[in-house]
Amino acid sequence: MEWLNTHLLTALTFLPLAWAVAGMAIPGRFSKHWTLAGSLLLFAVSLKLYYGFDPHGAEFQFAESVEWIPGLGVNYLIGMDGISLWLILLTTFLMPIVVLSSYNGVEDREKEYYTLLMALQTGMIGAFVSLDSFLFYVFWEAMLIPMYFLIGIWGGKDRIYATMKFFIFTMVGSLLMLVAIFFLAYQHKMQFGSFSTALVELYKVRLDGSGFLSTQSLLFLAFALAFAIKVPLFPLHTWLPDAHVQAPTAGSVILAGVLLKMGGYGFIRFAFPLFPQAVVLYQPTFLVLGSVAIVYGAWVAMVQPDMKKLVAYSSVSHMGYVIIGLFSLNAIGSTGAVYQMLNHGISTPALFLMVGMLYERRHTKEIKEYGGITKVMPLFAVAFMIATLSSVALPGTNGFIGEFLILLGAWKANPGLTVLAATGVIFGAVYMLWMIQRVMFGPLTNEANKKLKDLSLREIVVLAPLMVAIFWMGVAPNFFFRKMETSITRLVDRTAKAGAVAVALKGER
Repeated sequence: MEWLNTHLLTALTFLPLAWAVAGMAIPGRFSKHWTLAGSLLLFAVSLKLYYGFDPHGAEFQFAESVEWIPGLGVNYLIGMDGISLWLILLTTFLMPIVVLSSYNGVEDREKEYYTLLMALQTGMIGAFVSLDSFLFYVFWEAMLIPMYFLIGIWGGKDRIYATMKFFIFTMVGSLLMLVAIFFLAYQHKMQFGSFSTALVELYKVRLDGSGFLSTQSLLFLAFALAFAIKVPLFPLHTWLPDAHVQAPTAGSVILAGVLLKMGGYGFIRFAFPLFPQAVVLYQPTFLVLGSVAIVYGAWVAMVQPDMKKLVAYSSVSHMGYVIIGLFSLNAIGSTGAVYQMLNHGISTPALFLMVGMLYERRHTKEIKEYGGITKVMPLFAVAFMIATLSSVALPGTNGFIGEFLILLGAWKANPGLTVLAATGVIFGAVYMLWMIQRVMFGPLTNEANKKLKDLSLREIVVLAPLMVAIFWMGVAPNFFFRKMETSITRLVDRTAKAGAVAVALKGER
């Protein structure tokens, strides 16, 4: 027990992988039960982070450090702050839901499927706790492998195309980030006499940030490309709809719930503190791209005939809010951005789960194939409506808090673009409520729909935690804010100081 308290983050990171390896010895028909038990155990252990984290204590807590590649200054260095705390808990919270939702949906190669899910969890948690840039890169790339196979083996008819597109997009950005990491390590050696890839050591490296093509700016763009692809930010978003449509339901839930958050988290943990002057210089560019993503994603979602693709494009729109919140460079917008990542990790997975439940019954995701579902699936209709209202940011749900804070923070940075971004709220209500109208209401004309069964007990258990979270986050946001506000303030203050330097340099020129 003492070892667990001392090495809690290591246990949370590698327990899923160890559990998956042990599960290989279990007969395939029991693998889903084994994986569910492991994911529930991991969630229970992860709650120790919440109760043990002091928001007013050290910047990074539960830290561990072990020498790894001394010649290159690479260490196994992990820790967490108030931002990564909630992303870790989101990951462990979603995994049991993902596993239980797959009970009836996956019948082929069950053991391999559940092994990959647990291995993926190791990669995701590892990325959230890494405080060494090279270690972060290792976990960042490690996440690709399980997701590649989850989509490529258990996906739809065009799964190979979607998988390769997902892989190529992510790899291109990642390789540029790796080059930037090694350059930073080299700069540390030139300035301090030794290589280092540790985040806190790289903070000390002085880089020219006086122009859009300065050293700091170019390194920022290398990191930003990798993170923008993962967000995904317009116009680097095209891999996402294909991946979502072809992925199995569990793959879509993890992709929307956690993997897309890696992009926003990367900006917070690495791009902002390492290259603050470049962040200030490129702030207008990213505010424009984020605002365009909000409107573009909403417009394209509006014309989709496929429910899953509609929800996929809604992710492009919602993650655009995260970008403008972060690049507002103030505490209000940044708090809203982090909260929006958590919101999106609850409401969008709920929508994907329910689209998957319909698909299991009818084997189609086409909107035109439905209509009047409320008459035969009232419980399902209520849950679908709650998730939809959360997605369109109805007051009282989690979505409202995040978007309101983001728009408030963005207004301080750029009122004109904020007005453009705010139209996304209207367009979001249009495409989501229009989908609800066509799928849930109206006459029940399709004979196949008259035989549909309402939610089973297992499906109620899958959706209930997400429904509770939607309202809990909507009415009690301070429960979440009080653990993250100090970390966000530190992030904003560090960037603001660099902004003052950038303005001073610009004035001298």
